[in-house]
Amino acid sequence: MTTSHDNRATSPVAAGGLIFLLITSVGWGLNWPIMKFVLREWPPLSARGATGVVGSLLLLAIALAVGQSLRVPREQWPRLVMFALFNVSAWMALMGLALLWLPAGEAATIAYVMPVLASLLAWPVLGERLTPLRALSLLLGIGGVGALMGGDGLAASMEKLPGIVLALTGAFLFALGTVLGKRYPLRLPVVTSAAWQIMIGCLPVALIGLVVEQPKLSALTPTGWALMGYLVLVQFCVAYVSWFAALRRLPASVAAIGTLLVPVIGVLASAAVLGEPLGMGQLTALAMTIAGVVLATRS
Repeated sequence: MTTSHDNRATSPVAAGGLIFLLITSVGWGLNWPIMKFVLREWPPLSARGATGVVGSLLLLAIALAVGQSLRVPREQWPRLVMFALFNVSAWMALMGLALLWLPAGEAATIAYVMPVLASLLAWPVLGERLTPLRALSLLLGIGGVGALMGGDGLAASMEKLPGIVLALTGAFLFALGTVLGKRYPLRLPVVTSAAWQIMIGCLPVALIGLVVEQPKLSALTPTGWALMGYLVLVQFCVAYVSWFAALRRLPASVAAIGTLLVPVIGVLASAAVLGEPLGMGQLTALAMTIAGVVLATRS
């Protein structure tokens, strides 16, 4: 006999949410080594903010092209601004700054305590109980992510402390934005919602970067320009839209646990592209993390 649980797990809505979640994880995972390279040529706030503003303008144009309205009802503006600050401003600014003190792999790993925080917040805010299967998936995923750091751990010296604090703060605010986004959903088309959140979230980051960092376009090499293009097209136009689409289709805790694939991809890509260390113990940890994500999708 087919249960309602089985129907939900195999429904088009759930399947679509998982596909969007996978797209998000790949896009954001590759972003970590790319951003680390970009920081060699451009300062963090300017790089994150400027690419976000350009990406949001492109998304607004796409929304118009597919017939979506850009209008935001007056009563939706307060929560739109709140979500933009939590999901975009804090994440973009704090994670970009954290990379000044941390290797890309370590920053990605610390940042993705977000699923733990989101799962804990989802219980009192959304009533999403931490079932045994979901708790096991969370433990596997977090254990795997922690093991990705290798035998020496985070080596959390005083030199790295500012980066660790910035990454943890960004993770908490993103988790809060994820849960509140499910509790008080925006009644907007997904592309329009993503475009406005990215615009509102990235514009102040870009303006602060322009004043404080005074970036120069001449500092960007052809490779730097290409990678900035990746940030615009993939990180913002593809990955963020996919994230908001996944969040509409999946429980907040499941969507958050699914993003544990991001640091897996980030660590592997950082090892391949930047030469950051990756040992046999870390490779074993990848299997733990992936197993946790698979269990989360079945929970």
